[in-house]
Amino acid sequence: MQILCSCVNAPEFDIDEFRMGDRCAGRSTAATQIVHQMKKSAVIVTLWLLGLAFTFVAFQIHAPYLFFLSRTSAGIMLVASVGVLAFLIRQKSWRGASGKLMVLLWCLPALSMLYAQTAFWLSRHGVRTTEADEAHVLGQHFIIGYSSFAEAALLAEKGVIAGVYITGHNVAGRTLDAIKAEIAGLQARRRAAGLPPLIVATDQEGGIVSHLAPPLTAQPALATFADLPTELRKERAEKMGRTQGEELASLGVTVDFSPVVDLKPPAGHKFDFNTLINQRAISDDPDKVAEVALAYVQGLNASGVRATLKHFPGLGRVGTDTHHFAAKLDAPVAELEATDWRPFREVLTASNALLMVGHVTLTAVDPDRPASHSKRVIDGMIRQKWNYQGVVITDDLVMGAVYTHLCTAVVESLNAGVDLLLVAYDGSQFYRAFDCASDALKRHELDIAALHDSEGRLTRAFWQDGPEKAAHAAAPVAKAGDHAGP
Repeated sequence: MQILCSCVNAPEFDIDEFRMGDRCAGRSTAATQIVHQMKKSAVIVTLWLLGLAFTFVAFQIHAPYLFFLSRTSAGIMLVASVGVLAFLIRQKSWRGASGKLMVLLWCLPALSMLYAQTAFWLSRHGVRTTEADEAHVLGQHFIIGYSSFAEAALLAEKGVIAGVYITGHNVAGRTLDAIKAEIAGLQARRRAAGLPPLIVATDQEGGIVSHLAPPLTAQPALATFADLPTELRKERAEKMGRTQGEELASLGVTVDFSPVVDLKPPAGHKFDFNTLINQRAISDDPDKVAEVALAYVQGLNASGVRATLKHFPGLGRVGTDTHHFAAKLDAPVAELEATDWRPFREVLTASNALLMVGHVTLTAVDPDRPASHSKRVIDGMIRQKWNYQGVVITDDLVMGAVYTHLCTAVVESLNAGVDLLLVAYDGSQFYRAFDCASDALKRHELDIAALHDSEGRLTRAFWQDGPEKAAHAAAPVAKAGDHAGP
């Protein structure tokens, strides 16, 4: 009876509460499914983005902006892409349309890297097997950076390069004797092939651009002399040039890409990440720049090293860094002649310095292309108007301002009267640049007369009398005001 009463008096079962619990459980399950689906979607999106990124990097594996990637990094990337592909196949991800596309995408990195590597190997093989006549015509116009002595030696003895560029990674952690022996070894290979000596160049300005210090002695920026009394600043600049020249010559370096004769801008430019002209330029006063630069050039010459004035038409007024972006110089020619260009013309007139032309578009003369490969600038202004018959060299062709149209830049530079093409930051880009010149030669797109004239300038400057005796080999530069017009 008590049991019955207990059953009767027991609380009734609340069906609504059960349904509520069931709904909560359902909601919990649904929430879990949503979270799971979101995670799955995130993984899928990540795989798509990574697949696209891997494919792009693999296809561009030899591009200069990926120069920081080592062979090990590229190998890891290749193994990772193959690993992801194997995972997708194992998970049977190809069953749906989107799955098939995903699998196809992850096939592309390996294929793209294979294509890029094959193209590079073929290009390199083509350059290494260049016929002697073509090597003579084109090779005398290229100066390249290098990482491998064996590769540089092979190119040197083949005659497809005129010189090498030595920078920080070539000297880091090494003794002066080892560096000297390496340069001597390259020259020995050159002599054994019966070819003229290599031009051996570097960037040793002093201050923040001193690529061989250490092991060479660190020198101050030339700007530190600008505000000294006239005779003292000349004396200090000449002494610095002589000291640098002696150290460079002792290693076997023959050309220094210094001094900077751009006028100093009033402040650093917003988009100047690498050029840093405000820290490298001597002064904003053209007279001081010319005095310091000429004394420095004379000091280098006294030690047997050729100087290089840079970066015509001047970077002081340019607000964009040509290492990464296209840049324009919009000032009128008359204004530039009266200010920015005075140091260039005065020092070129009084010395045997080379002239480096930058990748800035001089809009008043040629608005369609950078000065470095503009015939209007190189031939029309520098050669004809200024009457400069010395050696003209481009700034590094492995820069964003020109690399995107490298073949055009190479061909137009040579046709414009440029003597040396610099491929410094990533020396492997030389193969592509040489290919561009070679193809143009075969298609009869190169100006043979311009190449012949350039050969004469190079011979007089480097392979005839040497830097000391060639001090006045170049015809005098016409002084400002000798010619009227733009």
